[in-house]
Amino acid sequence: MHGWSGKILDIDLSSGSVETRPLDMEIARQFLGGRGLGARLLWDLVGPEVEPLSPENVLIFTTGPITASASQTSNRFNVSSKSPLTGTILHANSGGWWGMQFKRTGYDVLIVRGRAEKPVMIEIAPEGVKIADASHLWGKGVFETTELLGQNRNKRNVMCIGPAGENLVRIAAIMNDGERALARGGPGAVMGSKNLKAIVVEGKEKNQPADKDQFKFMQYETGKLLKASPLTSQALPEFGTAVVMNVVNEIGALPTRNFQQSQFEHADRISGEAITDEILVKNQACWACPITCTRISKTASGNEGEGPEFETAWAFGAQCGIDDLDLITEANFLCNDMGLDTIYMGNTIGCAMELAERGLLDSDLRFGQAEKLQDLVRDTAYRQGIGDELAEGSVRLAAKHGAPELSMTVKGLELPAYDPRGMQGQGLVYATSNRGACHETGNMLGPEVLALPRLIDRFATQGKAGIVSVHQNSAAVIDSLVYCKFANMAVAEEFFARTLTAVTGEPYTADDLMKVGERVWTLERLYNLREGFTKEDDTLPDRLLNDPVVAGPSAGFTVNLAPMLEEYYQFRGWDENGVPKEAKLKELGLDTLRSS
Repeated sequence: MHGWSGKILDIDLSSGSVETRPLDMEIARQFLGGRGLGARLLWDLVGPEVEPLSPENVLIFTTGPITASASQTSNRFNVSSKSPLTGTILHANSGGWWGMQFKRTGYDVLIVRGRAEKPVMIEIAPEGVKIADASHLWGKGVFETTELLGQNRNKRNVMCIGPAGENLVRIAAIMNDGERALARGGPGAVMGSKNLKAIVVEGKEKNQPADKDQFKFMQYETGKLLKASPLTSQALPEFGTAVVMNVVNEIGALPTRNFQQSQFEHADRISGEAITDEILVKNQACWACPITCTRISKTASGNEGEGPEFETAWAFGAQCGIDDLDLITEANFLCNDMGLDTIYMGNTIGCAMELAERGLLDSDLRFGQAEKLQDLVRDTAYRQGIGDELAEGSVRLAAKHGAPELSMTVKGLELPAYDPRGMQGQGLVYATSNRGACHETGNMLGPEVLALPRLIDRFATQGKAGIVSVHQNSAAVIDSLVYCKFANMAVAEEFFARTLTAVTGEPYTADDLMKVGERVWTLERLYNLREGFTKEDDTLPDRLLNDPVVAGPSAGFTVNLAPMLEEYYQFRGWDENGVPKEAKLKELGLDTLRSS
């Protein structure tokens, strides 16, 4: 294959049918793969009448044309569905080895429909595709399931759900290669609703570049850029993603105690430096990745595993007022085994802690109670006690106890580890993100904090709409190729375009890629509009709009969203209600699609 294999594997678990059909190559060229191709297929397959946990919802696993090509970080893959947590379009991607191995099976896409009568697993191998009984695996954790199914990085790769997905926890993740996660939006619950425990892949086919010499040259050039960047060659390998913990805290943008403060007094105890000094065993990399940002850590109890990443250390740390790195790491390990998204889990616990402290939740839960983390995680996965409420996410939890304003969410999705009162552009990113509050769909950390590619005023609002839109389009491209976004922090789109051309033999420029990104972003917007979302959903929690930061470098600031949002709609070519205009849809080749 050169980029695309041209094949879709379509499995209906209700009927047991397994079908291979051709990929529409015109759609592939327009949306590339990964997130873009997943969104385009989802548009046709899942409409507003479909309930997210019904058999009619689908899981769409997609690789990109770069996947398994050996280009740096070409290991990632995507899942698309309708979110059981938010009702928005769901897309999540993961690294590791599974995506590479699935690409080697000779398929670009796996669509899973329907619902099996009893627990099953899917096996895709050179000998064929089969649906097998998985009753013996139901109830088991991710680690045991992965081991029992014969995980072997370069040969056989396992993707599965844990008890959280089986119990339809709305914040459940799908885990691959043991400890990598397709997390945001609750895809694990969708997989559990289908009685699908695992998908195992073994492949032999190779993604051969159409122009081998040009491909080798682009590997060399991008390799030089990755080595030249202090972030990808030094900071991430040495301290992992949590390298930014102290930086974000120092500028007053680290959400603390459910966003009541924007600085955590003990951030240094949960930082990347602390992880390296106290619990780090070694670095680890995903397939074909020279960055090696993954942390293999070991706690005082002797437990060893991946993490914690920055978002996890923050979610169980500052968000919950906890500075015990060992117990944070143990909670991280348990989330991986149970199949839970750590951002959701920590956020929802933080919300519960504030509800309890205000006397709205009948519990002795309080900020700083590190010793309760593991019990809360386990109870959530099994829907026991208060865990049954946490399993629904913070929106439903806060509303049930009479304080919806204490849920720090956008479109039902919990906010990540950046307080937008200290990063105005990040507030616009959260408000407009199609899958809800998300830093991965256009993070402004680079320009507003790290001076990548240059530093801009983090408190300014004028002009932010254009920068945010470009970052969102770029992120959509990276998610569709599918590359790691850390690579994009050192390597410009021009290099990705030339690599794509070398792999596929199809001519692409940097402008072509950015147009793909805008097309993907706009299609996701159309999907949400069709689901009933409106301009009113492009907002932030009241706390961030109305309650100024009390102390620290961001003191006195709220998010000045309204003028940024107005400018954003204009920049996007949308009307005052946030609906893409006909001219913009025609320009992007989306004029045959309608939001209603």
